[in-house]
Amino acid sequence: MGIVTSPMSALRPIDLPPVATDRTLSFHDAVAQRRTTREIAATPLTLGQLSNLLWTACGVNRDIGPFGAPGRTAASASNSQEIDLYIAIESGVYLYDAVSHRLDPVIAGDHRSLAMNARQGVGSLSPVQLIYVVDLRRLTHTVGFDEPGLHDPEIQKAYYFVDTGIIAGNVYLFAAAHGLASWFHNCERQALTTSLGLRPEQTVLFAQSVGWPAQTEARP
Repeated sequence: MGIVTSPMSALRPIDLPPVATDRTLSFHDAVAQRRTTREIAATPLTLGQLSNLLWTACGVNRDIGPFGAPGRTAASASNSQEIDLYIAIESGVYLYDAVSHRLDPVIAGDHRSLAMNARQGVGSLSPVQLIYVVDLRRLTHTVGFDEPGLHDPEIQKAYYFVDTGIIAGNVYLFAAAHGLASWFHNCERQALTTSLGLRPEQTVLFAQSVGWPAQTEARP
């Protein structure tokens, strides 16, 4: 069964199920099979699969991490956790709350096409689009070591681009380990900024499609 969708007038938070601890491929095999796959089937992921995917991406893996803040599966500058992960599915766009392991509704309706870039010339049927958004306020008001670079726009870019790449790398390894397809790509940044109602200190960076490879059947 795929993710249960809600009517546009009744979009509600989605409590994600506990993360499964079952083993799939070895780490070596997952790395060996990591790749970009652009042909993705429309078959939806289950809520359990989405739960495991998001936790792997940037979920909380320890209550106390660097500087006393919860630790994540993905590192960030001074543990600022400045990258927000928005999830676009057919029913709407949600924001991943890693501490509560929950999806909070942002906007109803299917906005997955905005997570693609028209200039790429490739349509996408992907059931899940991950949208990476940086919140610069978390870098300049970090709970961690407040180094001068956190206030320098050019150095900030280096930090948030690297931190985004770490999360995207986790997603790629998860996809490889579970037989899923993944594609990290550009997106319609201005359109997403408007539709998501982002604040001035928030910037859309990239998106990542995740689903089943088009030539394979979905697994339980």
